[in-house]
Amino acid sequence: MGALQLLLLGGGLIGAAGGLLLWHLTPSDPRLSDVLERLSPASAAASARSREVSAAPTRVERLGQWGLRTAPASVWSSTPTSELRLLQIPLARYHGEKVAYALAGLFLGPFAWAFLTLLGWNVPVTFPVLGSVALAVAGFFLPDYNVRDDAKKARREFSRALASYIDLVALERASGSGPRQALEVAAEVGDSWVFQRLGEELARTRWSGVTPWESLAELSTELGLSELADLADIMRLSGEDGAQVWGSLRARSAGMRAAMLNVEKARAVEISERMTMPMSMLGMVFLAILVTPALLRVMSS
Repeated sequence: MGALQLLLLGGGLIGAAGGLLLWHLTPSDPRLSDVLERLSPASAAASARSREVSAAPTRVERLGQWGLRTAPASVWSSTPTSELRLLQIPLARYHGEKVAYALAGLFLGPFAWAFLTLLGWNVPVTFPVLGSVALAVAGFFLPDYNVRDDAKKARREFSRALASYIDLVALERASGSGPRQALEVAAEVGDSWVFQRLGEELARTRWSGVTPWESLAELSTELGLSELADLADIMRLSGEDGAQVWGSLRARSAGMRAAMLNVEKARAVEISERMTMPMSMLGMVFLAILVTPALLRVMSS
């Protein structure tokens, strides 16, 4: 293969990679129907399914739908459903990102091989082929890691906001508000995504005929949030049995804060322990710098 053919191949691969990158980063127009579907009287699971089957999907979602139709069902068996629902990411977009990253990794191997060949390196064809396969597999599983990591951070943020939300609900109950009113008014106080998500779930219960605590229990099961299930159980006692739950709510929020504080302390201790080894190595290097001149003088004498 001559130099001109290699240049053409490298330029084509660079252009294809740049086009795929621009295609992935191009923002899509927001759709009013998605907002209306989130406020529909259907349950949270039904509304999530309706958002996944969108009338005008984005390019990434169309790529994910193509992957779902083409690849075997066993390829998508490890889909993190609860994490995607927590992050409100449609399944089609998630699958589209997996396919896009896999294709990007597949094209990266030939591009690197062509670039090294232009530099004069004699690289066997086996290395870019194996490298492309390895990068494609890594790119295919990269969204799994990103989704689980983002969901882990979102659950920590949800727990922090939920502790404040429980305090607000307790204050509303202490002031004489009913169970539903206390939940709804407390959700209107905050402007974070946690309060907005709770407000959306509570708004659906007005039209779906489901009690707020039942909706919160379903949401906790769907997203894997045990703290939200505890709040639903406490409010069920207040709504169905008329129990005074102000003390229970304050105790639950205090317990959540204590648990989060213990987790942060354990994380700080773990980070401090990890810093012990670099500091020890730094001390050994400093000691070697001090001792080496004396040892050299002794050995040369």
